[in-house]
Amino acid sequence: MELTSLLQGTHNARELTGLPVSGGGTIASGLLFRADALAGLTDDGLQALTDLGIGTVIDLRTDAERSRAADRLPADGSVTLLPLPMQGGAMDEMVKHLLPAAGSKSLSVTQVAQLLKQVPTLEELYIAILTDSAAQFATVARTVLDAARTPRPGVLFHCTAGKDRTGLAAAILLSVAGVPREAIVGDYTETEKNLALGFAEALTGLITSLGVPLTPGLKTLATESPASAIEAALDWIDATHGDAAGYLRSGGLTDDEVADLRRVLRGE
Repeated sequence: MELTSLLQGTHNARELTGLPVSGGGTIASGLLFRADALAGLTDDGLQALTDLGIGTVIDLRTDAERSRAADRLPADGSVTLLPLPMQGGAMDEMVKHLLPAAGSKSLSVTQVAQLLKQVPTLEELYIAILTDSAAQFATVARTVLDAARTPRPGVLFHCTAGKDRTGLAAAILLSVAGVPREAIVGDYTETEKNLALGFAEALTGLITSLGVPLTPGLKTLATESPASAIEAALDWIDATHGDAAGYLRSGGLTDDEVADLRRVLRGE
């Protein structure tokens, strides 16, 4: 369900409810919310956060990303913030890491071309994030499970654009709940349409401000969400861990927690 119009100041917000699950039924409402960063929330957006029953916000951005644009949350402490940094998803930080200390302005055209060859594809990026972040994704899952037992069960997780780290978290949770792959892919690809409404230019601006040309590969990394990327991530999870539940177990989730999470997400 689209929420950008309610969470004013966001560009890519929605509730993960109503998606079909295996055996019948749908994902329960009021539990899972995904978005881009909340730094720009308006007063009306803050009120909507409260009205939606969201009691926990998980920020998947790096420390540097948070310091540049901290989330705006209700001042009364009714929403708990859980910083849970995942490396690899901040496009400008990735490009900066590839640049020499002197910066891109000192590079020749040939050197810039060589640098751009080091930029990963989305598929490679997602597998790298998954490889390094099983414990963080397990914490996301455990937080959802714990929050479901409280008066404000809604958990909103986000990164900067709500695309990569957020997209992986959504895909993993929905997979555990038994949502068919085509529906998971459909949710993921919705992001590109949302970003195209105006936020994409701001994201690419973070890269071009470093003096690096916006190649098709960098544009894809920053603003696009092709089905092939999340398909590759899900294929890697299945091949390496059997399924999403196995992946979360590798990050520390117990069998009982996995079973409880599945029941909660399905509203059983």
